[in-house]
Amino acid sequence: MANRIMLNQASYHGSGAIAEIVTEAKSHGFFKAFVCSDPDLIKFQVTSKVTDLLEKEDLAYEIYSDIKANPTIQNVQSGVAAFKASGADYIIAIGGGSSMDTAKAIGIIIANPEFEDVRSLEGTTPTKKPCVPIIAVPTTAGTAAEVTINYVITDVERKRKFVCVDPHDMPIVAIVDPDMMASMPKGLTASTGMDALTHAIEGYTTKGAWEMTDMFHLKAIEIISRSLRGAVANTREGREGMALGQYIAGMGFSNVGLGIAHSMAHTLGAVYDTPHGVACAMMLPIVMEYNADCTGEKYREIARAMGVKGVDDMDQETYRKAAVDAVRKLSEDVGIPSRLEALKEEDLQFLAESAYADACAPGNPKDASVDDLKTLFRKLM
Repeated sequence: MANRIMLNQASYHGSGAIAEIVTEAKSHGFFKAFVCSDPDLIKFQVTSKVTDLLEKEDLAYEIYSDIKANPTIQNVQSGVAAFKASGADYIIAIGGGSSMDTAKAIGIIIANPEFEDVRSLEGTTPTKKPCVPIIAVPTTAGTAAEVTINYVITDVERKRKFVCVDPHDMPIVAIVDPDMMASMPKGLTASTGMDALTHAIEGYTTKGAWEMTDMFHLKAIEIISRSLRGAVANTREGREGMALGQYIAGMGFSNVGLGIAHSMAHTLGAVYDTPHGVACAMMLPIVMEYNADCTGEKYREIARAMGVKGVDDMDQETYRKAAVDAVRKLSEDVGIPSRLEALKEEDLQFLAESAYADACAPGNPKDASVDDLKTLFRKLM
């Protein structure tokens, strides 16, 4: 079987990289941008860092901001209507996963209108045409949505999130500028950073992992583990490290998939509106303990990348525990809770069934039944 790697046509990294948006828009001959960005980023003048550049160069744009933290079917459908009315020919997505996921779904439906119900996009979607060209500008260091073929939409009516996997949704350009992330509050920095670590660890241990993605994931674990505490403290080095580390993780997991930590996090987000990164951080050490006996020697390399000393002198049980402990300690250090107060025993069956049906579940290194998932959820209580 051939292993596939898909990445952006171009990506720009480092302080001041947003200036390249103008270069790319002009070189592609784009006419008008449909700017997808959430209301808080507009309010705190993060979005304007990009729109000011467009205005300076007389590049037309229109802003769409009907975007929730967990974007809904309605957000997407409203965005499709707004795009059609705008006369735009490309999208600039500014924000975290919510803005980018909304932009991807809009862009896909504009190019493939037969999927306008949105729900039919779930899973590996058989679209025929590439989405509207997207220039993706992350403002959080976590989702790596700017370099993935995935997006997640919330079905409010059915109380579930669904994952869409489509090579046609890849942004053509990623602008990874740590200056765009400097205004992130501590809590958001911590949660999105732990989402990035979950991407890296699940991508490294998933059934589809191979040598090239292992290279990405181990480097991402190393960079994230040494940078996240500093990013939460708003140091420049920490911000720069997280901007790079989360992107590298995205280069890997987008091409090989994830596991049940993400399946369970998606379900918690849909039912309790738990922030995705917080849900991932709470589930990751629990799922790592569950998966340990199906990971060979990989936890030794995770522990090493996390900065644990003396791993080569440890037996398998010890280095596996060391890897889990290092993840749990990092999560604790950046202020992520280990328990979910909203979780109720009567919800466990629905949560477990939803996680079992999630598109990320088949990639887990250890097959998990609905009962297994109920047991894992219960550990958050």
